Amino acid sequence: VQLQASGGGLVQAGGSLRLACTASGRALRTYAVGWFRQTPGKEREFVAAIDWSGDSTYLADSVKGRFTISRENAKNTVYLQMNSLKPEDTAAYYCALDTRPYGSRVYKTPGGYHYWGRGTQVTVSS
Repeated sequence: VQLQASGGGLVQAGGSLRLACTASGRALRTYAVGWFRQTPGKEREFVAAIDWSGDSTYLADSVKGRFTISRENAKNTVYLQMNSLKPEDTAAYYCALDTRPYGSRVYKTPGGYHYWGRGTQVTVSS
């Protein structure tokens, strides 16, 4: 399985970006997907996750009300819509796949995921 995160870039504070996580080699539709972010010298931080059905989503407190996570199984893609961006959102963003099919639990820690994509850099200027 190869995951690819895309959509990062440089944006001014208050702006928006939409990140996409696409997979090759495996369909995403039966698996939970998470988004994490990391800045140099810090641990990887949970941002958002979505269960396999798309019915349940989870957001870190720091992004609630600004970010949403969704999935489009026909395109084998999970999105992270980021609005009202703040400089503190600056980080490399990673998507991750939990390969337990139809899982009843969605994880908010990196250890709950089995595959990781390369990060996409998000930089928010003040």
